[in-house]
Amino acid sequence: MRLISINALKSQMVVGKTIWNEAGLPLLQKDVVVTDGIISRLKELGIQYLYIEDKISDGIIIEESILPEVRTNAIKKITTSFNKVKGLNSQSASLVIDKQSKVIGEIVDDLLTTIVKSDEVLTVLTDTLIYDEYLYQHSFQVTLYSIAIAKELGYSSEDLRVIGIGAMLHDIGKLVIPPDILFKEGSLTDDEYEVIKQHTRFGFDILRNLHTVSLLVAHCAFQHHERIDGSGYPRGISGAEMHPYAKIIAVADVFDAVTSNRVYRQKMLPSEGIKIIESGSGTIFDKHIVDAFKRSIVHYPNGTILLLSDGRRGIVAKQNLHKPELPYIRIFEENNTILNSPYTINLVEYPEIIVEKVEVDYVAEIE
Repeated sequence: MRLISINALKSQMVVGKTIWNEAGLPLLQKDVVVTDGIISRLKELGIQYLYIEDKISDGIIIEESILPEVRTNAIKKITTSFNKVKGLNSQSASLVIDKQSKVIGEIVDDLLTTIVKSDEVLTVLTDTLIYDEYLYQHSFQVTLYSIAIAKELGYSSEDLRVIGIGAMLHDIGKLVIPPDILFKEGSLTDDEYEVIKQHTRFGFDILRNLHTVSLLVAHCAFQHHERIDGSGYPRGISGAEMHPYAKIIAVADVFDAVTSNRVYRQKMLPSEGIKIIESGSGTIFDKHIVDAFKRSIVHYPNGTILLLSDGRRGIVAKQNLHKPELPYIRIFEENNTILNSPYTINLVEYPEIIVEKVEVDYVAEIE
C-alpha cells in the first residue's frame, strides 16, 4: 500500500485504505477499483491524497496510531460538547463546559491509554477521515500531538492529562466568535482578524473559573498563540513567561494547522509541516519542545515514495523508533531503471544519504 496524490490517481488503480466520513460511514471502500467518476467525486470532496495497492508497495503495512472508529467516536463526542457552547457568551459557555468536562476528560483518558502504552512514534494518516467542521477535528489532532510531545519529554501521567485537556480546549474561545467571522471563506479584514485573535482571551474567560479542570487548562487557551520571542498574542509575552504546557500546544497547534485542509490553503504533507516547525525552532518555538516533537511523530509514513540524494527511488517500508526521520526504505529504482528484485536499506546506516523529495505523484509500476 502506498500514498498517491489525487492528481496522480488513475482509473483502474485499486483503493488501499477506506476513507470514512464524520458519521463513521465509508465514503470509499478498500479494494474498490478507481473510476473517472470516483476521481471527480474525491476532488469535489477536497481529498488530496489516497492510499492505493500496487506492485511497488506490495506487503507494506500502513497502520494509524489511533483506530478510525476511536477517532470517529471521540470527534462525535467533541462535536456534541462543543456545539452546546456555540453562540453563548463566555459566562454561559463556562457553565456548559463545566458540565461537559467529564466527557472531555474521558476522551483524553482514552487517548492517553493508547499513546502512552505504545512504543511506536505517532502516525496520523492523510485523508482517511473527512470532516466538515475543522475546529472539532483540529481539537482532537492537537490533543494527539500534544500528548505525544509531552510523553517524549517525560511528563507524569497527571501532567499528561492536564496537557491533553488543555489541548482539547485550547480553541474553545472560538465558539463565542460570531460565525460570520469565524467561518468566513474570503480574506479577513484587519478588524475581523483582531476579533479572531480574541479567542485566546475568550477561552481563558470560559475556563479560568471551572471547578472541574485545572487552572492551567485556562492558561493553555490563553497562551497557545504566544511565541518565545515575544511576537505572539494576546500579550506578546516571551518564552520565560509562557507556561511549558502552552509551549507544547503552540507547536502542536501550528503543525496540525499546516497539515490540514483549510478554505484558504491546501494541506501540507507531514514532512513539510515538520520543516515549518523546524524553521521556528529556537525563535518562535522552544527548541527543546521542537526536538521532542520531531522524535515523537512519523516524518515519512509507511507507503510514501521518496527520491534519495544518490538518485535511487524507494518506498518507506518501516519506521525507526528512535529516528523517525530515517526510516527503512525499499529501493525499487536505480539509475532510472525499475529493479526486478527490490531491496531494503536502513537510512540510519547511511548518514551520507538524505531524502531529496517526497514523490506523491509517482505513478509508474513494477512490471
